[in-house]
Amino acid sequence: MVDKKHTRSRRELLTALGAAGITGLAGCSGGGDGGDGEAATDTGDGGAGDGTATSSDGMDSITAAWVYNSEVGDLGWSWAHNEGRKAVAEEYDWLETEYTEAVAPADSERVFEQYAQGDADIIFGCTFEYQDPMASVAEQYSDTYFEHNTGYLTMENMGRYMGRIYQPRYLAGQAAGTVTETDTLGYVAAFPIPEVIRGINAYALGAASVNDSATLKVRWTNSWFDPPTESEAANALLDEDVDVMAQHQDSPAALRAASDAGIWATGYDAPMGDIAGENYLTSPIWHWEEFYGPTIESVRDGSWESDAYWEGIESGICSLDDWGPEVPQEAKDTVSESRSAILDGALDVWAGSAFEGENDEFLFQEMSSYVDAVEGEVPN
Repeated sequence: MVDKKHTRSRRELLTALGAAGITGLAGCSGGGDGGDGEAATDTGDGGAGDGTATSSDGMDSITAAWVYNSEVGDLGWSWAHNEGRKAVAEEYDWLETEYTEAVAPADSERVFEQYAQGDADIIFGCTFEYQDPMASVAEQYSDTYFEHNTGYLTMENMGRYMGRIYQPRYLAGQAAGTVTETDTLGYVAAFPIPEVIRGINAYALGAASVNDSATLKVRWTNSWFDPPTESEAANALLDEDVDVMAQHQDSPAALRAASDAGIWATGYDAPMGDIAGENYLTSPIWHWEEFYGPTIESVRDGSWESDAYWEGIESGICSLDDWGPEVPQEAKDTVSESRSAILDGALDVWAGSAFEGENDEFLFQEMSSYVDAVEGEVPN
């Protein structure tokens, strides 16, 4: 293996090449119980499989690596990131991509180091629990770029990135508040960290904005990817008369349980209409290529800088999925108006709540309590 600490800096090499390109953006979830992981490689449609492809301006190819906490076929968090990876691999003929799936946090430092010792120019770590292991490796390999998803640490060669998925969550909550008949909504949640609490609160505020009788019940699984436990939590909520279910998990298990019970089902991460059928409401979903593309371009043209990316629906990083076949027009119209208001800056999701006026630092990493429409308290 080559020790990059004793080789010429990639930044120096890129600068020397004088590459022209589009100045891109630089840069919270999952942390499943995956195993050691299995690596895979994908080259862009115009790239060479041996990693020696050159672009039209003569630059060497860029290699980007992704590390996922769960398998990419689960139609959840890792699936969404991998769709972003595939999109950029297809877009750029000078890009080679690699990934390892089902990597437990305890194993991630080893995987990051292997990529850093290899040919990766930039490494993406796609789970909150990867933050400290990635920071440790980034400190040792200063000539490799790192991007951590959902966390709060940055370093000279390590950025962080996330999207304001709470905006689509709010919109999904409005739809839920419109269609509910019992005024009782359910939410299967992962870990009680600000990212998840933020989503719960946004969903509840959306519902309350159209239905002041709506309340939200939450069940915690303390895992990102555990379909049996997610189903169990969803069934417990069904016993409490909920008629709309939402989730913050890496699998569609809670959505499937809701659909099987014949109630409205709201997914997360990916379009899930095929799973829920006529019971499908919608899902807050990701379009990670909107971040990955400009970030990788910035590596290629030498303009990458450590940053804290946190954009909303206006950037295209996140959105609301298509409506299910039975969603009433009233819900669609309400959400359409609110989406336009968010884009225009006329609607602040947090207006009128205990979090109105809070800055991004608080919203991102300090939110730790529920809004009034959520029953109970956040567990310690």
